[in-house]
Amino acid sequence: MRAVELFNLTVLLLFLLCYSYQLLYIPVALLGRPRAHAPARLHHYAVLIAARNEQAVIGQLLDSLRAQDYPAELLDLFVVADNCQDGTAAVARRHGAVVYERFDSSRTGKGYALDYLLRCIRRDRGADRYDGYFVFDADNVLAPDYIRQMNRSFSDGWEIVTSYRNSKNYGDNWISAGYALWFLRDSRYLNYPRMLLGVSCVVAGTGFLFSREVLRRCGGWRFFLLTEDTQFTVDNILRGVRIGYCPEAVLYDEQPRSFRQSWRQRLRWCRGYLQVFRRYGGRLLRGIFSRASLSCYDMTMSIMPAAVLTGLSAAVNLAAALLNFLAGRDLSALALSVLQLGWNLYVTLFFIGALTTATEWKRIRCGAGKKLLYTFTFPLFMFSYVPICIASLFTPVQWQPIRHDRSLSLEEIQAGS
Repeated sequence: MRAVELFNLTVLLLFLLCYSYQLLYIPVALLGRPRAHAPARLHHYAVLIAARNEQAVIGQLLDSLRAQDYPAELLDLFVVADNCQDGTAAVARRHGAVVYERFDSSRTGKGYALDYLLRCIRRDRGADRYDGYFVFDADNVLAPDYIRQMNRSFSDGWEIVTSYRNSKNYGDNWISAGYALWFLRDSRYLNYPRMLLGVSCVVAGTGFLFSREVLRRCGGWRFFLLTEDTQFTVDNILRGVRIGYCPEAVLYDEQPRSFRQSWRQRLRWCRGYLQVFRRYGGRLLRGIFSRASLSCYDMTMSIMPAAVLTGLSAAVNLAAALLNFLAGRDLSALALSVLQLGWNLYVTLFFIGALTTATEWKRIRCGAGKKLLYTFTFPLFMFSYVPICIASLFTPVQWQPIRHDRSLSLEEIQAGS
């Protein structure tokens, strides 16, 4: 039993060793100030939206794009209706987008849809028409100055820029709030200090911009793993590209509300991280030791140790409990050790959630009571990753669409309670 207690203490220390550097990000995020923008010039952009059965929400995204305080003639909207069985294509056309329909059930996933869309644009518009490309999900809604703010960062010289990710349904339940709080923390306490310190930021699925030159150097969109956004991030970091962050550009997206849907999505993420590490892990590790690259270290920590340590810890403690039960031994010491480990992690996660809630209070779109309640449930949401991480090691995972049905305008989101 003493060995298991020592193992649990070792796991806790390894977590601290791997992630203590992120504690240093906190004062940087709270006290740091970004450099002033250089004078911005107007760029011509293509907006890429991969949509599958998104007729309920895509109109609000396109409306928010058409309402941008950026010259409309410099912003072309493109939608790939990917294996749709509803009216997504028709709705997108009515709201001003150029729509391409794709039907290929043998290669599913956002990466394949984006590749198809970009090939269609290149065929019909040419390879050099656009200075950069935005990527959004169909459920997103943008603040009216989003494109203008991103253009300022792009004009500063960043070849890839990601943005502030808020939620349009924070207050639905503890699951949607758990997602939203994590993305708010990513924006304020990870990407923001990364940018200030010169460390590459991380693209998280939606709300990002990349240059024509990035696309050319990558040979087109060649990112087809289960987490194509993480693959895109790692691939470009290893190419020497630093990814920037624009805190003034605010995007709202819809978070899952059911645990079943959440399980399926996060299972894909966990398996996708393993895929990315399998493909790029060696090069990331070499980057850490050969170039002393904090970006490579940061990315390695983002995609690997937490899942491994969590899965290993759960497996060891479950095995110890089973063996001691079969041997008729007292399990109280083991239970106490597990509870102590769980409590330490709960307190750490609560601190992260409480700090994020406090500093982002005015940007969280729900009532005060829910904000406080979901700070306490945030660690429970994160604990639910434990069985998901374990399942991702053994369960076959395929890309599946997430259902979105919250059609809200920006005004309705900002009035949320």
